[in-house]
Amino acid sequence: MILLETTCSSVPAPDDAIRAAIQRRLDGKTKPPGSLGRLEELACAVGAIQGTASPSVREKAVVIMAADHGVAEEGVSAYPQAVTAQMVANFAAGGAAVNVLARHAGARVVVADLGVKAPLAGLAGVRDLRVGAGTRNLARGPAMRRDEAVLALERGIALAGELAGQGVQVLAIGEMGIGNTTAASALAAAYTGSAPAAVTGRGTGVDDVVHSRKVEVVARALAASPPDPADPLGTLAALGGFEIAGLAGVVLGAAARRVPVVVDGFIASAAALAAVRLAPRCAGALLAAHRSAERGHGAVLEALGKRPLLELDLRLGEGTGAVLALHLLEAAVRVLDEMATFESAGVSGASR
Repeated sequence: MILLETTCSSVPAPDDAIRAAIQRRLDGKTKPPGSLGRLEELACAVGAIQGTASPSVREKAVVIMAADHGVAEEGVSAYPQAVTAQMVANFAAGGAAVNVLARHAGARVVVADLGVKAPLAGLAGVRDLRVGAGTRNLARGPAMRRDEAVLALERGIALAGELAGQGVQVLAIGEMGIGNTTAASALAAAYTGSAPAAVTGRGTGVDDVVHSRKVEVVARALAASPPDPADPLGTLAALGGFEIAGLAGVVLGAAARRVPVVVDGFIASAAALAAVRLAPRCAGALLAAHRSAERGHGAVLEALGKRPLLELDLRLGEGTGAVLALHLLEAAVRVLDEMATFESAGVSGASR
């Protein structure tokens, strides 16, 4: 608990003076002021988060955390729970969509087991950060004990600190876990005050019958563990998952080290919202990659105060959308570094 408390208290706010200095540099480039739109905003945001007028995103990594969920026994997914372990092996082998996209973006893939039900001991390329063999069924009571949620958070904090210490300059976050859209929906309802039906989508593509069951399961979870707005950690423990708590820890740890966090879809955003409820200033370190096709994502983005960079109807998870957004971050920083100024190019500025 000490690591969690010290991390939450040490998260800095983005540096607005640096943000303004970068905007002045961009205004001197050979273009009308503000004409590169959100690319300019991105360059300013990355610099403000990193605390430098010369931001860099050369060293990139995507953290994928995996775990299983007891709520899967309620039949809320189109896929069996065994898929979690199978997909973790696919990540480790480099064969998943996120691996393909990460290679294209020049990002390192870091896979961590926070609580996959099937044993993964010795699987090359997978970090063992296990808290347990999957959570309990949140529809019948708390998914995690409070100490388990803290352990998952602190393992995420430690991993983010390790990567920052290795020189990683930007982190993307993604997840894997059959049943985790149900947990994310419960968290979204609890943290935003939304009705279960408003934030519970189709996840892996379930039919109407299963979707109705998911909505009912989320309602049961909220009734079994009524959220207390004054206790965001208790809410995370009751309704979340090991990988969701672990990703919340990554957000906290990265924010404390001034490393921007590019947030993937609905589940990663729910994890980011948990982190923000624990340490509000870490919202300043977040960049929303995309708006997913999952029903509750808009409500979570609104609660985070974030406008997504992309809208591609993605709903895969894994960090795929976050890795795609890394290209935009790199483009924004390259414009700042490489684009000529009016003076250096001998181009006349706007008439006054």
